[in-house]
Amino acid sequence: MQVAILGCGYVGLALGRQLLAAGHDVVGVRRSTAGLEAVAAAGIEPVAADLTAAEDYAAIPDADWVVFMASSGGRGPAAATEIYIEGQRTAIQQFGERASPPSRYLYTSSTGVYGDHDGAWVTETTPLTPTTEKTAVLVDAEEVATELPATYDIAGSVARFAGLYGPDRYRLERYLSGPVTEGYLNMVHRADAAGAVRFALANEIDAPLLVVDDEPVSKWAFADWLADACDEPEPAKQTAAERLAEGDLSAAAARRLQTSKRCANDRLRELGYEFEYPTYRAGYRPAIEAHESSAGR
Repeated sequence: MQVAILGCGYVGLALGRQLLAAGHDVVGVRRSTAGLEAVAAAGIEPVAADLTAAEDYAAIPDADWVVFMASSGGRGPAAATEIYIEGQRTAIQQFGERASPPSRYLYTSSTGVYGDHDGAWVTETTPLTPTTEKTAVLVDAEEVATELPATYDIAGSVARFAGLYGPDRYRLERYLSGPVTEGYLNMVHRADAAGAVRFALANEIDAPLLVVDDEPVSKWAFADWLADACDEPEPAKQTAAERLAEGDLSAAAARRLQTSKRCANDRLRELGYEFEYPTYRAGYRPAIEAHESSAGR
């Protein structure tokens, strides 16, 4: 298959490498010079384009599968709307109007669309109740991804990522130094985030798919496990109320702190996906070994 990864960043690079290994032809689309260099270094064909500019799509070759993985760069709801809503609309229209449109289109969303469920389990069928303006944009973006492609006879789907971790994103020191605020962690290693997207494309999965590992865990329990594994003292803990009382969080950050849920991957497992890193215990092993090495142990 010919595959175009639009926004070939942290997960996109891993996805591209997996697709190449499976025998597909892949192009990775980025805008910045540094981003394009990272794409090329991964062995993926780089293409320079601004995904919100219709005229830039002429540089992107036809594709059988299109994956929209662009990021708004941690900015607010206006930037999210520009990338996830307008950028997606542009991408779908530009590919859909071609003489050889893609057969499949997949957008990578976030478990943030679920909002707060007071620590209860959520699945693909749980109603979406976003708690911030930005996550509300993500809900609208999912609608674009699942409805607009059908206009061009393209199958549109969504993969909702839990918190991503892996090389360069282990954030070990944050947990080891503390204080650690209470709540649940829903995580997925970068390799499995990419693997789940590859799996969804290859198996023509159209319904939204929750991409999270086998074991959501409380932040306090995770921090203590990590400290023990690294032979470090257990970090200080704080409740959400204590963190909020410090008064230095933005309104959006405060709302995020007050959202709690556990994300289930039953559907992904039932469909037959096999995790490379089923839980954080396996996924954090390289980071723990690196920490031990740096400490001279």
